[in-house]
Amino acid sequence: MLFVALAALPAARAEPPAAGGSQAATLPGLAVSPNLQLHTKLNEDQMSVFLVGDKVESDPDGKVTLSGAAEVRRIDSVVKGDRIDYQRNTGQVHVVGHGLIMRDASIVTGPELDYNVNSSTGQVNDPNFWLGANGGSGSAERADILSRSKMRLNQAVYTGCPCPDPSWYIESSKVDLDFDANEGVAHNGVLYFKSVPILASPYLTFPIKKERKSGFLLPTYGTTSNSGLQFSLPYYFNLAPNYDATLIPKYMSKRGLEMGGEFRYLGDSYNGSLSGAYLPKDQDTGNPRWMYIAKHSQNLGGGFSAMYDLRRVSDDNYFRDFTSFGLNDAITNTVPSVAQVNWSGLKYWSAYLQTYTYQTLQDSTASYTLPPYDKLPELHVRGARYGWGGFDVQSDNYVTKFRSPVYSGDIAAFGSAYYNGRQIYGNHVVPDGTRFTSYTTLSYPIVHAGWYLTPKVGLHMSQYNTDWYGLANYPRTQSRILPIMSLDAGMTFERNTSLFGHDSIQTLEPRIYYLRIPYRDQSQLPVFDTALASFNFSQAFSENLYSGGWDRIANANQITLGLTSRWLDEKTGFERLTLQAAQRIYFEDQQVTLPGEAPRTNTKSDFLVGAGAALTDTLSTRFDAQFSPYSRERDEMSAGFRWQPKRLAILSASYRYQRYPATVSNPDIVYNNVDYSSPERFTLSGQWPITSKIYGLGRWDYSLQDKRTTQAVVGLEYKGDCCWAARVVFQRYAVSAQEANTALFFQLELSGLGSLGTDPMSLLSKTITGYEPITTPTPPKTTFERYE
Repeated sequence: MLFVALAALPAARAEPPAAGGSQAATLPGLAVSPNLQLHTKLNEDQMSVFLVGDKVESDPDGKVTLSGAAEVRRIDSVVKGDRIDYQRNTGQVHVVGHGLIMRDASIVTGPELDYNVNSSTGQVNDPNFWLGANGGSGSAERADILSRSKMRLNQAVYTGCPCPDPSWYIESSKVDLDFDANEGVAHNGVLYFKSVPILASPYLTFPIKKERKSGFLLPTYGTTSNSGLQFSLPYYFNLAPNYDATLIPKYMSKRGLEMGGEFRYLGDSYNGSLSGAYLPKDQDTGNPRWMYIAKHSQNLGGGFSAMYDLRRVSDDNYFRDFTSFGLNDAITNTVPSVAQVNWSGLKYWSAYLQTYTYQTLQDSTASYTLPPYDKLPELHVRGARYGWGGFDVQSDNYVTKFRSPVYSGDIAAFGSAYYNGRQIYGNHVVPDGTRFTSYTTLSYPIVHAGWYLTPKVGLHMSQYNTDWYGLANYPRTQSRILPIMSLDAGMTFERNTSLFGHDSIQTLEPRIYYLRIPYRDQSQLPVFDTALASFNFSQAFSENLYSGGWDRIANANQITLGLTSRWLDEKTGFERLTLQAAQRIYFEDQQVTLPGEAPRTNTKSDFLVGAGAALTDTLSTRFDAQFSPYSRERDEMSAGFRWQPKRLAILSASYRYQRYPATVSNPDIVYNNVDYSSPERFTLSGQWPITSKIYGLGRWDYSLQDKRTTQAVVGLEYKGDCCWAARVVFQRYAVSAQEANTALFFQLELSGLGSLGTDPMSLLSKTITGYEPITTPTPPKTTFERYE
């Protein structure tokens, strides 16, 4: 075989060895080899042409004939064939027999081809092609190579499936490929799946590489009981590398045509998005329906940053009527919006200023929902320093202006509602006001191997300026100062043992927590954002019975005793078994309460017990409960198991009962016209292979309190031989106290192209514990996938 270089490159200059030294002494040391890189800025006169063949012949006119394993190579392209006629002056190449052109990991082959290596133009008859490292492949009657980045295929068959027998392909009379724009356009294209036409379009676009491009996305379709048949054909705008937009028209047979969209942007110091939907006239209600979400984050420099997240919908029933998949959206009853400026310019200090508002969505079939307060605005300044001579110091300071939002609907539709004994009427649902709070703590952690002791003292100061709107006997300005003292101590013992046949280390971890807070009369303070916290292992070792902004700070003289024991695998540290127990002992009665709450008079809290076990490497279970030592009744209980013997096979079940905290001391309480009958629910979910290709999945949520199914999801997935999967999912879920919505959706997933139908993957991931997609992701490739 002969090898010829047809370009003169400057000869490398050889430096003589240093005087008195050896040749080896001048050799450079080892250097890291650079990664493979594309040479995109070389001029034509900088590219050498290399000719390879078993036989090389040339004539005086500059024509070179290569025979037998012939190749013409440049740094940007390779041409191969049985015989190649190469014109040195023009760069024109004529190939006869097993022709091949390769450039940028794209390959075009054919029995005969013409190609110009200088202008990157040519023509190939009966070509087969493979486009880019991540692109598709196919065949055509003729390929016209128009430039380095553009190609036209006539009577082409294209597929993005790498299988020998692709499950899907596109037939088109003409396909225009633009590699720089990452766009393929199929004229009069027909999409075939398993040789059956399923979609036709006079103008069908698709990406050549795994990069963003403008064009129509695959349509989505389905049906729900609230909105009827649904069809959407999104269009994606790849406007710039750092911002894009998607237009989403959606037709609903019961509602009409809704226009939706999303705009996303990203800068050096900011990012954000704007999304929304608008229906000019709902065919069912006769009213316009809309929603929007606007998000933005900004780095202002100097330790300052800002953000906002604004959300609003047109009416109370928007999510109930228009949610397609997902119980969470349907039962949304508050829509928050926040705008915030943050500062962290000093080592030990940080602050933020924010406004926080809510849109409260009422359910006309249930009790009136008291809207939460808007914070207009709230200032928080925080100082913290740890390990300061062994001390930890922390100070949180708030100034919050609370305003009760006004419900714009007909409040009479919800019947009478009361707060603090007065009927809700007019624009003032609850009193408004401004709250100043400062809580500064000083602790001295003493930590040693096997034990710790943390004494802590704090001072909580509050001032309220309240507008009671004429409610008598309530002062406008009130103050509260409370010292808070605690002592937290714990130990850890270890011993070697065995569990379930595994060598293990068992720990014994006792903990004791003492809390002392003197009594202050707080009965005339307003309640802005405070509620009775659920009693659990975390709350048992906390400083207050109440959560939120601490409009009530309960008096306390109490000790919490806790004990935890763990069995850890001796070799891996994996936690095989955990047992927990805790109880709080009171030395004085509770005197501080929320309005309508009965004070505690017992001397002992509920028992808290918990257990978690990994019975095998595939089966785990968990149990937690809260029992009254007096009535012997449960106040809270949860239990569940999870079994996952292999990939794509998982079953889980859970049961949960939780009595409302306010009813623990007063089972007959009715507070703010809310029925506090305690919720009790059961959940079963799973994903399981029925055959080697068919997988069943589902979830069932049942409310024992309401005696109704709150959510049911049933689906089947089929995993094709290569490059495709199909799903059908049925969902029924509660959208209000008395109404439910049903949805049925189909999806055909074609790897390398996209999905036809509505994508239920987010729903399945949220609702089915441990759900895994049946299609494995395609491993990433590079431009050098076909490098020679």
